[in-house]
Amino acid sequence: YEISACLVGSEMCIRDRYQRRVRGLFLAYVSLTTMNDVKALYDNRNVTQVQVDALVILKIIKHCRESLPDLATGQLLGLDLTTSLEVTSCFPFPSKVAEDEEEADETPRYQMEMLRCLREVNVDNNTVGWYQSTYVGSGSHLNEAMIEYQYNYQASLKKSIVLVFDPLQTTHGTLALKAYRLTDQFMGLYKTQSFTKESLSKSNFTFNHIFEEIPIKIHCSSVTKMILYTLQAKHFPPSYDYLTLNTNQYLEKNLEFLIDCITDLQQEQNKFHTFNRSAQRHQQNINALVSRRKAENAQRKLNGEKPLPEGLKELEMENPQLFKKPTEPSRLETLVITNQVHNYCTQISQYGGQCFTKLYIANSLRDKDIQ
Repeated sequence: YEISACLVGSEMCIRDRYQRRVRGLFLAYVSLTTMNDVKALYDNRNVTQVQVDALVILKIIKHCRESLPDLATGQLLGLDLTTSLEVTSCFPFPSKVAEDEEEADETPRYQMEMLRCLREVNVDNNTVGWYQSTYVGSGSHLNEAMIEYQYNYQASLKKSIVLVFDPLQTTHGTLALKAYRLTDQFMGLYKTQSFTKESLSKSNFTFNHIFEEIPIKIHCSSVTKMILYTLQAKHFPPSYDYLTLNTNQYLEKNLEFLIDCITDLQQEQNKFHTFNRSAQRHQQNINALVSRRKAENAQRKLNGEKPLPEGLKELEMENPQLFKKPTEPSRLETLVITNQVHNYCTQISQYGGQCFTKLYIANSLRDKDIQ
């Protein structure tokens, strides 16, 4: 009886231990599944706002102005808060162009060293994107090099952004700072490199779907707001530089860029016309081959001979070079150039509207002085 009681007790103990283990594994699976669902929901949320600290903007402005006339680039650091992206710090990239492989390896080593130093002093070292400068409010920065760079960022960091700053347009009285991301639709097309006419038509993809602009909110600390409030109380001499009526240089530069883009767009269109002519000749050659084979089979039937195969697959095996289709050129360059043309036209329209407003004001003031 004592032996049977011990066996029953051991069995109950083993069963209880097994049940606890199964319950623990079940709870761990449920918690893991919940965390994966939360992570998936978190990753699927797109960025709707970029909050940039005022100190970061001052660093970007200083770096871009000191690098003129060369373009400046740097890395953005901050925090990813669901649908909002906070940029709290940044540092510039080396401006020297790498001439060999050893110098090319210095840039990633420099970035890692900078991140390590920032981590040691308890500064946000999470990469959230990068920044670069551009000129005269143009769309020349929205090129294939920027697309490839931003694609690499978003492929590893889904919510990363790029800040584009124009130091020359900022001198006209407006902060020319914009935030961009590649759209999810473009990320899918760029991954497969399927920029053909058929794929673009099926997805209804246009040049407006390459980049999406994210609203920017400038964040100032309480100390900064206090200093600005103190400076507002002081008297500053008025500046009339923003009322200048000279607009020829800015508009001429944009028109020159616009003409260059239209020329490039025409060259891309010529490539597509050449491809269409090659495709038509290719199809005509195939049709002529099929017609000759049918005529030959008709003559063989009259002679009582066995007809030759007329299927396209059999003919392709006999003449592989004839059935080789011409390669369709990628339409990515056309989309990028069209996007640049659109940006140039928008800049000319906006700046032209401001210039007309100032001209009408000056004209009305002149008429009052005459009266």
